[in-house]
Amino acid sequence: QLQASGGGLVQAGGSLILSCAVSGRTFSTSAVGWFRQAPGKARELVASISGRTGNTYYTDSAKGRFTISRDNAKNTVYLQMNSLKPEDTAIYYCAAGSRMSFYDNWGQGTQVTVSS
Repeated sequence: QLQASGGGLVQAGGSLILSCAVSGRTFSTSAVGWFRQAPGKARELVASISGRTGNTYYTDSAKGRFTISRDNAKNTVYLQMNSLKPEDTAIYYCAAGSRMSFYDNWGQGTQVTVSS
């Protein structure tokens, strides 16, 4: 089970921290990804972090602005989002899986709205 939180309304240039609490699976070996879906657009992977090595991936639009991290003691993954832009507005979902290319557990999503 995954519980995403931390979304909200923020002005352009602002910051938000999203949290994804994971339960019901071995967290330390699970990859976790943050996805987003804007109205009328396809879901896209924004950032992900592996379980065993902590390797990270960022989509081009997130590089330099977003940071994904994990706290294995709290079974939680974070997405620090800085310098937010209106085009970052979307529902953000976290997902977990056995590797960074495969996700089989999904959270309920949290809305992020960036005003111009």
